[in-house]
Amino acid sequence: MIYKVYYQETKERNPKREQTHAIYVEADSDVTARQIVEDHTPYNIEYVQLLDGNHLAYEQENADFQLTEF
Repeated sequence: MIYKVYYQETKERNPKREQTHAIYVEADSDVTARQIVEDHTPYNIEYVQLLDGNHLAYEQENADFQLTEF
């Protein structure tokens, strides 16, 4: 399954919507996706969203769609 992980680049500043970024991760569950990102980055994870069906197709059409490998 593919998850979209919303994050802030640092845990040291207060989160601001304008500074929220996203990466796409393939994992078995949202818990696993969160753990993968936490283990390999210093990011402050805000939200992990499952992408499937039409939502996944829409995201894949976006030029920024690229699965992140750790």
